[in-house]
Amino acid sequence: MSQNWCTIESDPGVFTELIHNLGVSGVQVDELYDLSEEGIESLQSPVYGLVFLFKWKGELVPRETTEPDNGLFFANQVVHNACATQAILAILLNQDGQVELGTELNAFQEFTVQMPAEVKGLAIGNSDLIRSVHNSFARPESFAVEDKQASSDSEAFHFISYVPYRGVLYELDGLQKGAISHGACTPENWRKMAMDEIQSRMRQYQEQEIRFNLMALIQSRQDMYNTRISECNTKREALQAKIDAGGEDAESATVEMQEVCSEIARLSGCIEDELAKQRNWKVENMRRKHNYIPFLLKFLKILAEKGQLSDLVENAQKNM
Repeated sequence: MSQNWCTIESDPGVFTELIHNLGVSGVQVDELYDLSEEGIESLQSPVYGLVFLFKWKGELVPRETTEPDNGLFFANQVVHNACATQAILAILLNQDGQVELGTELNAFQEFTVQMPAEVKGLAIGNSDLIRSVHNSFARPESFAVEDKQASSDSEAFHFISYVPYRGVLYELDGLQKGAISHGACTPENWRKMAMDEIQSRMRQYQEQEIRFNLMALIQSRQDMYNTRISECNTKREALQAKIDAGGEDAESATVEMQEVCSEIARLSGCIEDELAKQRNWKVENMRRKHNYIPFLLKFLKILAEKGQLSDLVENAQKNM
């Protein structure tokens, strides 16, 4: 069950494809580069939750946790390397119907609803769908490594989630005993509350570590822009009717019509940008998954046969 779960790169294209392959629709993941209040508020609602990546210090500091009886989904991480997928599931399975989970995740949520946190973690490890989607991002390896556990001098990173659920902001870390409550929140202020907690956590490293990553699970921007274009088209039809009728409203309707048409053009440009981003994500994910090792071995063999490999290795060593 828990063997051979790969590590996953903290990348919005990777997380978005992972979510879609789980059967979820209408959402995507975007990366946040501005950790200020203005940066987090610049995300257009709805924002379903945040995923935070930080360096794991090697020991767990127990936190005060809660066991809410309001249906919150929380699972202990019992599978090594599963924290990325668990962070995403912690957001998806706490949306109270706001997100289309698809047949498989809906069934998984119903199956695990009465389970304790540790058993939910075991259920994640035993899910063929979740495991196969997670491991679809495994990088090809040229050599088998028997012990993939992090050694004492290696670096490890960990994913956790922040999600508003039924009026409370929760921090969901599968390595903790339970969910961590950060108090009552509203749809307007929960992101600011989460950012305060994240920045406080970052300050604990006292400038010794700068490698952090923050991503947001949001509504599909393509869907959002299409909805707005549909609303603009409805408004444009009403304005056109006023223009055709003439009279004193026709002039103001003409001015407003120009504004609506300009907004439609802007939104169409936004859709093109989103499609271009998705195409780039697709290409990058294909490169992540492709096995380049046979090509490289063949290439090195050809260089050796031509007597060029030794010189290249020697020059490389000199450059180092």
